[in-house]
Amino acid sequence: MSMGTATIAVANLWKGGGGGRVLFLSLFSTSKCSYGHYLPLLRKIGNSTCHSNYCHNKGRIAATSSRLSSSAARASFCIAVSASAAGDAVIEPTTPSTTVSDHQQQEWTKIMDAADMLDIRVGRILRAWRHGEADSLYVEEVDVGEPEPRIICSGLVNFIPLEHLEDTKVVVLANLKPRNMRGVKSCGMLMAASDASHGNVEILVPPEGSIPGERIWFGSEHDRENQAPTATPNQIQKKKIWEFVQPHLKTDDCCIAMLGEHVMRTSAGVVLCTSLKNASIS
Repeated sequence: MSMGTATIAVANLWKGGGGGRVLFLSLFSTSKCSYGHYLPLLRKIGNSTCHSNYCHNKGRIAATSSRLSSSAARASFCIAVSASAAGDAVIEPTTPSTTVSDHQQQEWTKIMDAADMLDIRVGRILRAWRHGEADSLYVEEVDVGEPEPRIICSGLVNFIPLEHLEDTKVVVLANLKPRNMRGVKSCGMLMAASDASHGNVEILVPPEGSIPGERIWFGSEHDRENQAPTATPNQIQKKKIWEFVQPHLKTDDCCIAMLGEHVMRTSAGVVLCTSLKNASIS
């Protein structure tokens, strides 16, 4: 595949709509940006904010990293495309380059099944303030698509300025049992990435266009369509489902939230953090 064909194929995956838009396309070779056959990462520039969107590995662009690595394809370049040109992309399913044992497959099936039981949603912080009895805690009023906003406490005081939280889209784990946090009943958890020292913490950010209350999933559209019902808070606690899934949640080299090889997604795109690579998510 020529570089021009690869350009059009990737550009055609973008479903942003509207007139001419500017995309950055990075073709990676040895410095790969994600897992397995790594996909080119699209960064859409709008209102001086960079948002990452790319197709999951269930349907990969014909120009895989193995083909790109044979040429000097590390260049990043800017192209202009219109939404009307976004209909002719050729997407080919590919076979993973590594063999997964039956035991590994069974273990990952268990992890994915457990993750399906988590009620992870898009949220929007309506209001935030310092906890009156705990110096390290914020109290947030969060819209998660329910009739009333939830009250959630989070230990972000030492990492994120208060003014950066209000009116911010976040990722909420919504089916944990409520906890009393120094006199405030906390009904959920804001999900965040942190480095190994826990000296740097960043909240996970849903893509632009995500709607509060939308359920977040891992993997492809097929995985979304086959999501199991969420577990009750009592089941989450009794079966230690969160404790089972959490060690496998990390960001990749592009700060994209992942469960193993499976991307964390909303209908608007992928979930990521601002700058923490290969970081733990909790």
